[in-house]
Amino acid sequence: MSHLTTHNLSIGYSPEKVLISEIDLDLIPGKLVGLVGQNGVGKSTLIRTLCGLHPKLSGSIELDDQQIEAYTPKEMAKKISVVLTGRPEALNLSVIELIALGRFPYSGWLGTLRSEDKQMVEESMTQMEINYLATKKLFELSDGQLQKVMIARALAQDTDYIILDEPTSHLDLKNKIEVLELLKRIAGSGKGILISTHEIQLASGVCHEYWCVDFGKEMLTGAPADLIKNGDLHRYLHLPEHLKIPL
Repeated sequence: MSHLTTHNLSIGYSPEKVLISEIDLDLIPGKLVGLVGQNGVGKSTLIRTLCGLHPKLSGSIELDDQQIEAYTPKEMAKKISVVLTGRPEALNLSVIELIALGRFPYSGWLGTLRSEDKQMVEESMTQMEINYLATKKLFELSDGQLQKVMIARALAQDTDYIILDEPTSHLDLKNKIEVLELLKRIAGSGKGILISTHEIQLASGVCHEYWCVDFGKEMLTGAPADLIKNGDLHRYLHLPEHLKIPL
């Protein structure tokens, strides 16, 4: 089985500015994992490091029993797809054009789509339930629609893992729930999915596992319900004593 694994990983910006250390994690296909913690604790840096977009400080990151440094960028793009925060710059693209960009690891220098590429684009739109948006320009979309399009592009990339940084930020409640439920369904199809999130209550209903980070502490992992019941999640998020997280 495919694995994305870390061993004694340290992340940050320099040996003098370590954000999280001694990280031992395992993400496997079929799991939806929530990365939770306060702002500034290093969630986005961890995500970028796992994807090879930010250099690690020490330790190792292995993908299918091979160090990620051994992969070329094109090979990595066939293994891990990423959805970062922020809107795409080319807002004049159509929805289907943006999703088709997810086929770049397979389409060669000219970006010519084969029949199987076009089929993957169509299947990705169907999975995210956005076929009706295919010809719309990105600037015409709501925030919720655009987020679904960005996830569809990651799906079209056809990777074992999808890593998303705050996929429900700036969305209304309805769209937050829809996006999280869609991600749960995608994980159920055999993808390993990691999301950073502040939607603790909503995400606890769909995530199989939480990875909890706090300043200067060892990372905690476990089922959301267990971390809520034993108070670890409450402590790691530094919530007021009177505020309880519903199960």
